[in-house]
Amino acid sequence: MLIDFFFTLKSAKIPVSIKEFLVLLEALEKQVIAPSLDDFYYLSRITLVKDEANFDKFDKAFGAYFHGIETLFEKNPEIPLDWLMKRLERELTPEQKAALEKFGYDKLMDRLKELLEEQKGRHEGGNKWIGTGGTSPFGNGGQNPEGIRIGGEGGNRSAVKVWEARTYRDYDSERELGTRNIKVALRRLRKFAREGAQDELALDDTIRATANNAGWLDIKMQPERKNKVKVLMLMDVGGTMDDHIARVEELFSAAKTEFKNMEFFYFHNCLYETLWKNNRRRHAERFASWDVLRKYPPDTKVIFVGDATMSPYEIVQPGGSVEYHNEEAGAVWLQRFAQQFPKYVWLNPEPEQLWQYRQSIAIIRQLMSDRMYPITMDGLERAMQMLSK
Repeated sequence: MLIDFFFTLKSAKIPVSIKEFLVLLEALEKQVIAPSLDDFYYLSRITLVKDEANFDKFDKAFGAYFHGIETLFEKNPEIPLDWLMKRLERELTPEQKAALEKFGYDKLMDRLKELLEEQKGRHEGGNKWIGTGGTSPFGNGGQNPEGIRIGGEGGNRSAVKVWEARTYRDYDSERELGTRNIKVALRRLRKFAREGAQDELALDDTIRATANNAGWLDIKMQPERKNKVKVLMLMDVGGTMDDHIARVEELFSAAKTEFKNMEFFYFHNCLYETLWKNNRRRHAERFASWDVLRKYPPDTKVIFVGDATMSPYEIVQPGGSVEYHNEEAGAVWLQRFAQQFPKYVWLNPEPEQLWQYRQSIAIIRQLMSDRMYPITMDGLERAMQMLSK
């Protein structure tokens, strides 16, 4: 069985070797892990994957190969697997959905504390307790218009907070573009200059100097002509942005090619006091937003990338972040970046015809002085024109 697993990893373009595979087999033979699929996942990853850049490819290949084999390694799991799965999809009428109450941020947090003290068991399909598939604002897979997601995947994408640590994936800057049109649009943002060492042949000057020198070769050099524009790209990652990974990766890859003076950072949903550059180490390696504001000059072009789809509390409420308690509202940080860098735009991968149905998008557009553009050819061209003014 594991021979096929080895070839599955090779097919996923993961550089695994026979020697590493034999080390994995030896570790299994010596029973260095318990008979658990989770333990096997970590053992195989640490023995077969040499570069963390390939972790995402490994996760996909592992999931595809071992799909549906949850009982092979773990015959008596301590925790029921279906507790973490959405078992009940409830279809509610518009009237029933309208009748569901929005608690408000403070009341929601107080109610969660009460339930954590009162609840003793598991529940699903209900309207009060922390559970799955119901209309309660606490749990996962349910239909409440505003709640706190606890365990498992969401169903309505309206969580005010998410009670778990999530793993986000870095956007791949080496992804092959499906179209070169994105590059063409980004090239509208150009300001060329010759700077640095004289390491490029100045053909016109060489011909002119050679002619003036009675035909004796007189070579002239010049600095390479480069795009002088400085770009700072701030990208939303995780959550609803998972729906737009392919398009954002194309944009990111094109930007890395076109803008030689480009820096990037990640955020989740809205800007707060820290940013990060590596999603696998985002809890350990953070960059203070104040430092980013001070580091780059005011003429830097800032490009925000995100679907702006979130709970409005995440933008306007201190403590509104889904992952932790932020001392200042996200709107405050967005305004600081807009004031420090006058040339900015927000690129939204969400279809423009849906923007009117998202309250959070309306708030972000207002904070961004209506400089929000869709990631389409027309949208990118308008955005680059705005940055070039």
